[in-house]
Amino acid sequence: MSIEPLLIGRHGDQEVVLLPGLANRHGLITGATGTGKTVTLQVLAERFSNIGVPVFMADVKGDLAGLSQAGAPSEKFKQRLQASQLPEPEYRAFPVLFWDVFAKQGHPLRATVSDLGPMLLSRILMLNDTQEGVLTMAFRIADDQGLLLLDLKDLRAMLQFVGENAKEFVTRYGNVSAASVGAIQRGLLSLEQQGGELFLGEPMLNIDDLLQTDQGRGMIHILAADRLLNSPLLYSTMLLWLLSELFERLPEVGDPEIPKLVFFFDEAHLLFKDASRVLLDKIEQIVRLVRSKGVGVYFVTQNPSDVPDNVLGQLGNRVNHALRAFTARDQKAVKAAAQTLCANPAINTETAITELGVGEALVSFLDEKGRPNRVERIHILPPASRIGPISESERAQVQTHSLLKGVYDQAIDRESAYEKLASRATQTTTHGSPNTSGPTTGSASAGSLSDIFLGTNRRDGILTTAAKSVIRSASSSIGREIARGVLGTLLGGKKKK
Repeated sequence: MSIEPLLIGRHGDQEVVLLPGLANRHGLITGATGTGKTVTLQVLAERFSNIGVPVFMADVKGDLAGLSQAGAPSEKFKQRLQASQLPEPEYRAFPVLFWDVFAKQGHPLRATVSDLGPMLLSRILMLNDTQEGVLTMAFRIADDQGLLLLDLKDLRAMLQFVGENAKEFVTRYGNVSAASVGAIQRGLLSLEQQGGELFLGEPMLNIDDLLQTDQGRGMIHILAADRLLNSPLLYSTMLLWLLSELFERLPEVGDPEIPKLVFFFDEAHLLFKDASRVLLDKIEQIVRLVRSKGVGVYFVTQNPSDVPDNVLGQLGNRVNHALRAFTARDQKAVKAAAQTLCANPAINTETAITELGVGEALVSFLDEKGRPNRVERIHILPPASRIGPISESERAQVQTHSLLKGVYDQAIDRESAYEKLASRATQTTTHGSPNTSGPTTGSASAGSLSDIFLGTNRRDGILTTAAKSVIRSASSSIGREIARGVLGTLLGGKKKK
C-alpha cells in the first residue's frame, strides 16, 4: 500500500507536497523571527504523525506543546484562511510525549557520562586540547579499571583519583597536569550549576522509546527547551548526542517507504557556533550516514548561512520563510539564500524572499528521482492542532496518560566509580595503598549477577529500563566502547588496542 504525499501548502489551486519516501533526505527550514517557522514545524509534525512516523523536536518557546490539543477556529484565523484561499482544517489533537532535562515539564531526559564520551563533554566544558587529553585519559583509566562513569560525581571522583595518583599513571598513559584536572573540575562545577547533573545519570534514554506509535499515528516527542537554551552548549551537544545514538542503535534500512523518525534541530546555529573543523566534519558524516538508518534530520534556523556548506549540501527539502534585508550583511545573506534554491523562471527568488508574508514560504522539495523541484511560492496550510502554548493543567493531563509514565521519572544511583573509589580509599586507610596502575582484580564483575544487570538500588516500575541501561554501560572496556559507539568513532575518539 503506497503512502500518499504529504500536502504542505498551496498557491491557489496548485498543491505542494513532500514525498514520504524522500523525507529522510533531510531538510532545512529558515526564516526571520515571526515569519511562521513554528507553524511550519507544527504542520510537518502533524503530517508525519498521520502516516505513522515518530517525530522529535525541541520547543524553544513553548508554542509546539499545542500539538497535544485540538485547534479551535477564531474570527481572525478564518479571515486569514480566506485571504490565503486555504481550507479550514479538521481540528484534532496529536499523540505527544513531553521531555525535559530539568524534569519540570516532561519526563527526564538523561545520558550517562560514559555514553556521552570525552569529546562531547569537552565541548560542553569548553576545554582546550590539553584538558581534553586529560579527560580522555581519565575515561581510558576508568575503562581499564572497570569503573563505571554514570553521573557527575563519578567523573569528579575519577578525576580526583587520576590527579592524586598521577605518578603511577605516567608510564602507561602519559603526563597528567594538575592544572588541567583543576580546570576540568571547575568546568564540571559550572555544568552542575546549569543543570548538568540532571542530564547526566540513569536511567538513560532508550532510543527505542522514541520510535513509538499510538493507534497508527507517530508519537511526537517534544523537548522543553526554553530554560535549556540558557545553556546553549548543553542544548546543542545533547541533541548531537541524540543523533549519534540514533545512528548507533538503528539498523541499516536504506530508503524506506516512510522514515523511522524525523528529527527537527531547532536553533541549529548553536550546533555549529565555535565548532572545530574536526567536529564540523564529523557532524557532516553523521548527517550523511544517519539517512541510511531511515532518520530524516531537519535543521531550523533563521538563515541558511547559519549552516556550513558541507552540511547544507546534504539537505534536500527546503522551506524558506521571509528574510529581512535591512543591512548590507542581510542583503548578502538573502542573495546567498536565494542561490541555494532551485531556480524558477516565473519567480525572482531574491526579491520574493524579502516580500513573503507571515505563513508564506518559498519551497523546494525533492521529486520522485531525488532531484530538487523548482522553487514555488506557497501558503503553508494551517495546523489541525492548537497554535500556541498550553496550560499547566493540560500538560499535567498529557503526562498522566503518558506511555512512559514511571519509566524515567525516578533517578537511579547504582554502584559506580564514585562508590568504588570511596571504598578503595577506606581500604587504603586500613590496609595501605592499592595498585592503581592496572585493572583491579574482579572490578569488572563485582557483586552478584543480579547486581550487575539490575543494580544495587532496585525500584519497582523501572527494572527493565535499568537493565537495558546497565547493558549499554557494561563494565568491560569493550562493552563501554561499544556503548559509546559513534561518539568514539565518528566524533574522533581514539581507538583502544
